[in-house]
Amino acid sequence: MQSRREAVFSKEAQQHESIGNLITDLANQSAGLVRDEVALAKQEVSEKITSLRSGVIMIALGAFVGLVAALALCAAAIAGLAEYMEPWQAALLVGGVLALIAAIVVFAGLGQVKRVNLKPEVTIKTLEEDKEWLKEIT
Repeated sequence: MQSRREAVFSKEAQQHESIGNLITDLANQSAGLVRDEVALAKQEVSEKITSLRSGVIMIALGAFVGLVAALALCAAAIAGLAEYMEPWQAALLVGGVLALIAAIVVFAGLGQVKRVNLKPEVTIKTLEEDKEWLKEIT
């Protein structure tokens, strides 16, 4: 009789241990899953910031090129047009054209910056899937 009772207690102890092991495994895997999701979010945001930085650099480059163009071509254009009109009119015409070109480049860069979406959509989607998965197993 004693051995049967010990066998029953032993079986119950094994079941409790296996349930405990399952819960421990679930907790460890859930923690790993969260770490992986955080790493994915970091990578996704990093990629988006790189794209955003590219747009900002393009804006700055456009502004710099506009300034250099204005400085280099202004004198030559003004001198050439001064033979056909007053020097102040020539300077105004050349400055206006160069400002228009610089504005086009800057707006092209702004358009690129606006297209960048910083929301980590892939991570959000996988987190929603993980949430559903956790609901199913609990």
